[in-house]
Amino acid sequence: MTDAAIKDEVRRQLAVMREGAVDFYGENELAARLTVCLKEDRPLRVKLGMDPSSSDLHLGHSVVLMKLRRFLELGHTPIFLVGDFTARIGDPSGRNKTRPALDADQVKEHAKTYVDQVAKLLDVSAVEVRFNGEWMDQMTPGDFVRLCSQATVARMLERDDFSKRYASEVPIFIHEFLYPFVQGYDSVALEADVELGGTDQTFNLLMGRELQRAYGQPPQAVLTHPLLVGLDGHEKMSKSLGNSIGITDKPGEMYGKVMSIPDTAMPEWHRLLAMGDWPELGDRLAQFSDGDGDPMALKHELANNIVARVHDATAATEAGEQFRRVVQRKEVPDHVPEVTLALAGRVGLKLVEVLVEAGLASSKSEARRLVQQGGVSVDREKQSDPTALFPAGSQLIQVGKRRYAKVVVE
Repeated sequence: MTDAAIKDEVRRQLAVMREGAVDFYGENELAARLTVCLKEDRPLRVKLGMDPSSSDLHLGHSVVLMKLRRFLELGHTPIFLVGDFTARIGDPSGRNKTRPALDADQVKEHAKTYVDQVAKLLDVSAVEVRFNGEWMDQMTPGDFVRLCSQATVARMLERDDFSKRYASEVPIFIHEFLYPFVQGYDSVALEADVELGGTDQTFNLLMGRELQRAYGQPPQAVLTHPLLVGLDGHEKMSKSLGNSIGITDKPGEMYGKVMSIPDTAMPEWHRLLAMGDWPELGDRLAQFSDGDGDPMALKHELANNIVARVHDATAATEAGEQFRRVVQRKEVPDHVPEVTLALAGRVGLKLVEVLVEAGLASSKSEARRLVQQGGVSVDREKQSDPTALFPAGSQLIQVGKRRYAKVVVE
């Protein structure tokens, strides 16, 4: 490749990297490093870390996962780092109180499916999958003291969430200060050239640059990305807030959740999730933002694209047909699970008991709330009394717009 061709390729790749990002720290340094890598036919090492603080990844995580895929398409080495050690500390990012730390067994259980979930979005056979317990569990107390000597308390208090808690006299525990050091040291251990993350991770990502300098390595470039808003259209997507779409959600459930987002959230969802795909939808959403276009049709297309990406095109088509049939035309799905419950000497089962035993509610309190909010129908009739007896026989129960079960009490 000629010098002129290399210069053009560097410009092209930097444009791809910059796409959808908020900040690009160390861009000029990376341009010089990329030039050398192209001359030597050597890939960049691109790090993305996620803590297994819960068992499921969600669409918010897919924003940076798709950017990691773009780096793979550019010919670089993606590194997916499972933070099995950092999860035991608890990430304080964006927290106004201490995040509960997880024990090793919880972390191990959550981490089991992470690689399988990532595989829904990119080819994991081409990804270097690592766990930061590999090096952190081997670090001696002396090594850890040296690591923590690389920043001052004043530097740690520059972090927005720490400074707010300090000013508000909300306790900050010493172990929370350790989190950025460990995340930053991961970049040292992996010799990362680039690290990806959300804007809420900026302090931790930049700590990686500082620690690499301290350990004699060239500092990584850092690309931060916006946080995807959840189903409510306001708060960031989070499983704990109940406004998320899980990577492991079934196609029909995923499709229905996308259809529930506010119309105003569609352009933002497309901007963050498309990552260079779905250009025609982008053009139509731009027209919609200018006051032209059918929001329902656009949302169907967005839902179809998202489900097809995580599952496949056939699953997306079937999910769309089911949504139109069940939710829009209020027809019963083709396949309704059948549940048989035993009276076991009782005159009848209360509706709340049926909902729990049939797996349509997680608890009696949730079942009671669903009935009181008008979200439960029996044989197409809305129910208002959660204590009403459900007699022997077979009846169709509907919870919300999309959940059905044929319940047989005998």
